[in-house]
Amino acid sequence: MEFINEAILHAAGQWWIYPILTIFCFIDGFVPILPSETLIVALGALSVTSGQPNMWFVMAAAAIGAIAGDNMAYLLGRRVGVERFRWMRKPKVRRALDWARYELDKRGAMLIFTARYIPVGRVAVNWIAGTTAYPRRRFVILDVFASITWVAYSAGVGIIAGNWVHEHPLLGVGIAIAFAIVLGIVIDHLLTWLHRWRDTRGAAAAAARAATLAAEAKAAHARNAHATPAASAPRQASGPAAVPAQLTAPADVEA
Repeated sequence: MEFINEAILHAAGQWWIYPILTIFCFIDGFVPILPSETLIVALGALSVTSGQPNMWFVMAAAAIGAIAGDNMAYLLGRRVGVERFRWMRKPKVRRALDWARYELDKRGAMLIFTARYIPVGRVAVNWIAGTTAYPRRRFVILDVFASITWVAYSAGVGIIAGNWVHEHPLLGVGIAIAFAIVLGIVIDHLLTWLHRWRDTRGAAAAAARAATLAAEAKAAHARNAHATPAASAPRQASGPAAVPAQLTAPADVEA
């Protein structure tokens, strides 16, 4: 165990840990292999327990990789689509892609931001955003903001876990990773519940508007029905043909 601790501490102090983290986050942006936040939280825990690596460099490297990976997913979605590769046709991936397409049509900005916190969801959303030609400039702005906050959140999880076990780097890494996975599951379910709640609320509002419009249409129809008989009543004739019979009586008498 001591050997493993020393090996981890030695690796955490090397310069190459930063480009590896960038590559890891970059690949995770368009291929859902392993959640890249696990490496960020592990390095965050090591930074607290051993002082290495530098967390500012970790956050910068992770943010660069995450932004580049998300934009790669967007470009691949625009160029490749969602049918070419075999892994895209797996049931789990298809469900994620269908969910992303449905949600992106309804709340694009919110989804691009929140999907960054869902390991498989972020790949599906970014890929679908490219497939549906979501505005590139808007996507980049939202993704940069989402990636920076995601990196800060992941680093914070690692730092909190590292503060619990100062003298055991390996234990701190394990706790940080487990904490990140559990928190990720909680966030995933929370966001799913939030989206469903918004859908239910939107459906109820739409039903209320439809009922109001139907009531207004029914009232207007009733008013028109009452106004029609009066409007269609025969008018009294005018002109010579309408002269009363008694006014012609003197002519008959003279005759």
